Amino acid sequence: MSQTIRDKTPPHDDELEQATLGSLLTDKEAVDAAIQMHLRSEDFYSRANSRIYEAILSLDAKGLRPDIQTVVQELKQMGKLDEGGGASYISSLTTVIPSSANIEYYAQMVKSHSLKRSLIKVASNIGISAYDESKEAVEVLEEVQRDIFKLSDEGQVFTSRKIREILKETLKILDDVRKSKNPITGISTSFEKLDQKTSGFQKEELIIIGARPSVGKTALALNMAANIAFHQRKPLAFFSLEMSEIALVQRLISSEANINAQNLRSGFLSGGDYKKIIDVMSVMDEAPFHIIDMPNMKLSGLRSQARKLRSQHKVEIIFVDYLGLISSENSRAQRFEQIQEISKSLKSLARELKIPIVVLCQLNRDAQFEVPTLANLRDSGSIEQDADLVLFLNRPQPPKKKYEEEKPVSALNDDIVPTDLIIAKQRNGPTGEVKLQLVKKYAKFAPLAKEHSESS
Repeated sequence: MSQTIRDKTPPHDDELEQATLGSLLTDKEAVDAAIQMHLRSEDFYSRANSRIYEAILSLDAKGLRPDIQTVVQELKQMGKLDEGGGASYISSLTTVIPSSANIEYYAQMVKSHSLKRSLIKVASNIGISAYDESKEAVEVLEEVQRDIFKLSDEGQVFTSRKIREILKETLKILDDVRKSKNPITGISTSFEKLDQKTSGFQKEELIIIGARPSVGKTALALNMAANIAFHQRKPLAFFSLEMSEIALVQRLISSEANINAQNLRSGFLSGGDYKKIIDVMSVMDEAPFHIIDMPNMKLSGLRSQARKLRSQHKVEIIFVDYLGLISSENSRAQRFEQIQEISKSLKSLARELKIPIVVLCQLNRDAQFEVPTLANLRDSGSIEQDADLVLFLNRPQPPKKKYEEEKPVSALNDDIVPTDLIIAKQRNGPTGEVKLQLVKKYAKFAPLAKEHSESS
């Protein structure tokens, strides 16, 4: 009769664990290598080996060199010497290592066995959750994705590189830029003044576009996305957590064809309007523009879809509308803690996929009548810390005393709204301001007419 999974011993290798610990007890550089590889005490199957590694990490944190004597003393202080196998077992570990030079191999194999054990545990939990009638199938699937992604993140091994290798890549990038004679090194937003200040949206960056409700953050993001996908023909993904995919496409058609959005929704279209719509749709038809319409999206689902889109469709930039609607896996945590988790996760995702991720964010009420600042980012200061580029949309209020003398454009035409695009933070460039105007009936941003004429 074949052996069932439950009867099998979980994956592990006692000799490799002992060789790892023996290397750490005899070679300080081996300790540094293990720590850099994110080897954890729970990666050891043997309880004794796990306790010994805990003591080694504790000593290293104190700036002390782990050896037989210091580890024994540390375990005594921790009250875990017996759990660590005792002094004789610890002493025997230095006799079982072929060579401490192989520490990276030993540690990697220990981590590999640990990952397999974790996968077995996840697989077991899947069965238990699937039989739980109180849980929906979608909920179980989300739990599985979360657990798998967590294991994927924990399984990453970080290695160092000599600066010589990085210099070669850097020189190639500089040469490519010099030969192209194009100052836009990232993805162009289609807004010339903004591109001049940022050199485009850069790879691996988390970009935040913040605004109060109804100021136009979705319109701005769609204008940028349309230019990137329809005119530059770069593949992108637009995660819409608030607006349906049909409503999103209607707004794209309106802004691209310069058709009044209200007329488009109501069907009051002239023959000329209809022709413009058909022409624009022919351009949009073959565009590498991927829309993900998922209300109540969990963070794990977003990460999963983003990885899939990057792998299968080679998307070069992702837009998310908007951060406040992303659900955290930890629903019991306070909202600012959830936002902190989401923000850090999106930043790490941008680095993992090596593309810019643009996230829309709603500002808190304190920004209602003031020029927005980084302090107005809703729920968490971690957004400010994690973001590489923070842009704010603001509709300037005319000074009351000069209102009669200097009427803004919006006072002359309610459909044209002057809007400031404020670069509040740029990790690798200047801050500043770009003057725009929103054509409300098309939900379309353009350079402010006065500034545009002066610069032309």
